[in-house]
Amino acid sequence: MELTAAHWVYLVVTVAVIIIMLFRKGVVLPLIVGTFLVAAVYKGSVIAGFQAVFNANLVAAKELFSIFLIISIMIGLLNSLKDLGADKRMVVPIQKIMVNGHVSFLVLMVTTYVISLFFWPTPAVPLICALLVPAAVSAGLPVMTSAMVIVIAGQGMALSSDYIMQVAPMLSAKAAGIDKSLVSDKAFILSLFTGISSLAIVYVTHRKSITKRSVSENNNAEKAFFQVTEELAATVEETAEVIKIKAKWGKIFAIIVPLAMLAVMIFMFQTKIGGGAGFEGGDGAAFIGGVATILLVLATIAFNRIHALDKISEHITEGFVFAFRAMAPVIPIAGYFFMGSGDFSASILSLGEDAAKPGFLFDLIQAGQNYIPHSPFIAAFSILIVGIITGLDGSGFAGLPLTGALSGAIGPGSNIDPSVLAAIGQMGAVWSGGGTLIAWSSLVAVAGFLQVSPLELARKNFFPVITGLFIATILAVIIW
Repeated sequence: MELTAAHWVYLVVTVAVIIIMLFRKGVVLPLIVGTFLVAAVYKGSVIAGFQAVFNANLVAAKELFSIFLIISIMIGLLNSLKDLGADKRMVVPIQKIMVNGHVSFLVLMVTTYVISLFFWPTPAVPLICALLVPAAVSAGLPVMTSAMVIVIAGQGMALSSDYIMQVAPMLSAKAAGIDKSLVSDKAFILSLFTGISSLAIVYVTHRKSITKRSVSENNNAEKAFFQVTEELAATVEETAEVIKIKAKWGKIFAIIVPLAMLAVMIFMFQTKIGGGAGFEGGDGAAFIGGVATILLVLATIAFNRIHALDKISEHITEGFVFAFRAMAPVIPIAGYFFMGSGDFSASILSLGEDAAKPGFLFDLIQAGQNYIPHSPFIAAFSILIVGIITGLDGSGFAGLPLTGALSGAIGPGSNIDPSVLAAIGQMGAVWSGGGTLIAWSSLVAVAGFLQVSPLELARKNFFPVITGLFIATILAVIIW
């Protein structure tokens, strides 16, 4: 399609947004204004600009609502388990395994990864920091090393693949115009490459500080940490009836929920490896969401009895509040970059069925193909860098529509699969903004719970994480 004035407006806004991200400022406002300007210029009507702003948000909300739903259900389930005390009981057996600092490193890594994979790191952090880290520190793992393990395994390795809830792959794939499973599988493998490489570097560089000692031998920072965790562990008095319910049903659900989630994971892996159908697109998320919803209902009934009729609404509401707080800014961002794809521009711009459907971003990339080096390595590292830059605003998912759209546009001309580029961009954006490289992200939560400096934690993460991302990117280009 021939470039129009609207294409150049789209380009200027996109470059401006990247610059704004470099200064660690929010991009929602300029993207809303950008949506208005592009539509108004393209259709030559201010009215069309107003309509496009609404339509862009509406289209994005329709495409992404399944994401909000799965997040809200999982958070609701976690809150219902907290009522029963089952969340604490689930990790008690793990505490007993932490016999020394080296074992604690491995146990903390695996536990954080698995819990974050199912429940996302943000709600999982309080549970891990309050219950597992004290045991790890007592066994000889320094507090700062514990913080690095939690951040890299949770906010990095688990969140960057998002293989169970599939929020990140869906955002990347939608913008790239490709199937979600193509991105999710590659992102899962790349997240393991990045995470294992990063954690290996952390272990090697910190192994001499990992000792076997008692709490009485800890330094002042670690003693301060234990004082804080003791305050967090303090609970209000409970009635005899509540204690009885928790003792019985808390123990039951501490067994049922992990087994149910493990069964879901095994079944999904078995289906994928066996070549079976039924979990393409949103079917996998629907399966997980359905199981989680039934578990939520059962856990709510077990604790609240007849009052469960009202209480379950509270849990679901809490889940939606969390989901919209975490994901709401993504809607206008996604709306703008969806407008750059011909698959969505017609709906956003209210074009007729026979009208030409502009793909502003894709058209610009195609027009500049002759000036772009057709090298898979250059394309891969360019997308990685763009992803890292988009994460500088502290939101790992906000940049995924951009990296996804760029991947779909650049891939064919650079002799590399767009799904590979989308997975690489996803790694850059989520590892950066998800909470491993910058101190103003969810990394603050881990630093706050463990009483360490968020700036120092981000600084210590920089070398292992960047090295891991570069290794994963090189392997991606070689393998695929």
